[in-house]
Amino acid sequence: MTQLADTLRSAGIIHTPQWADAFAAVPRHHFVPTWFEQETNAKGITVWRQQRARTDDKHLAAAYRDVTLVTALDPSTAEQVDDTAWTGFPISSSTLPSLMAAMLEDLTVRKGLRVLEIGTGTGYNTALLCARLGDRLVHSIDVDPDLVDIARTRLHQVGYSPHLATGDGRKGFPEAGGFDRIIATCSAPAIPEAWVEQARPGAIILTDIALGIAGGLIRLGVDDHRRAVGHFTATTGSFMAARTDAHVYPQPQRPERAPEAETRPTALTAADIQAHYSLRLLLAFHLPDTELVYHLDDDTGTTSIQLQRGDGAWARVPFSDARTVTYGGSPDLWRQAEAAWRWWNTRGRPAQDNFGYGREANGDASVWYIPDGTRWHLTPR
Repeated sequence: MTQLADTLRSAGIIHTPQWADAFAAVPRHHFVPTWFEQETNAKGITVWRQQRARTDDKHLAAAYRDVTLVTALDPSTAEQVDDTAWTGFPISSSTLPSLMAAMLEDLTVRKGLRVLEIGTGTGYNTALLCARLGDRLVHSIDVDPDLVDIARTRLHQVGYSPHLATGDGRKGFPEAGGFDRIIATCSAPAIPEAWVEQARPGAIILTDIALGIAGGLIRLGVDDHRRAVGHFTATTGSFMAARTDAHVYPQPQRPERAPEAETRPTALTAADIQAHYSLRLLLAFHLPDTELVYHLDDDTGTTSIQLQRGDGAWARVPFSDARTVTYGGSPDLWRQAEAAWRWWNTRGRPAQDNFGYGREANGDASVWYIPDGTRWHLTPR
């Protein structure tokens, strides 16, 4: 624990003594005694292998690495393949400590502030908040009742009794309200009205906003008129989407893709999109109702980045042929992507913290380029 705190402080991620003390005091292995790590087994199948933080130094140290530890798999997709391995998709995890520490620093808490955490998960982040503020000021909610029960037990075992509840975190913590800080360790496509309503004027909301092609961490201040305004943070990271079902993520319904229309030259490459997070974020501003996927051609084995829109339009740029795009449906999809690319380059490739985010009292949201005010209105999702 102390070594983790020292590592985070030496890296400049923790700069507040009180947060260093919290990380040194809270035993991560107590909250994450088991987790899953991805590997390829002897049969060539990609599986999640269960690991345990046993008491010997080697296995105990594994729980304190600066990595995200997957703690639960979607039961609708999980299939056990041997004694300690499963296939499937992760639905819960313990976030890598450096990201947690950076977010907690960005939250700028101080003594006496009431905090709401959306996404209790393992309870480790809840315990850090308790260690910093005292458990009577900490509220946390999670959609999974089993996770909440386990977290409550583990928190009690190390001396913390925060206010815990089970429910849809997008509805906040209705029994309480009047929060000075709200921190979400799940993503949402928009700031829920309940968070703003349950925040005091002057409160800070810190969350991962999901905008389709990309999203990111935003830090917003709530004013007297129920507006939440701020910016994307220098801290980068993403979280699993908030969900209404305790165990299963809904599968997205995608339209039939338009037939292939044309292949033509382009200046925007797959490598550009893959390498630059702030470019992907800008593409999300320009192209609402669009997602980014990796496409594998079964015939040629070619891997591409593909943008696909809700109306069936798509555009694909392969890694192997860097300067061509193939598209189906409207050609405007890729033209807009190229326009965003040119805009980003002419302004010196700005990083994500050059962009603001605002939610009006009526729920309308927009983003803007802070230096010159260029604005994009976000489509409600």
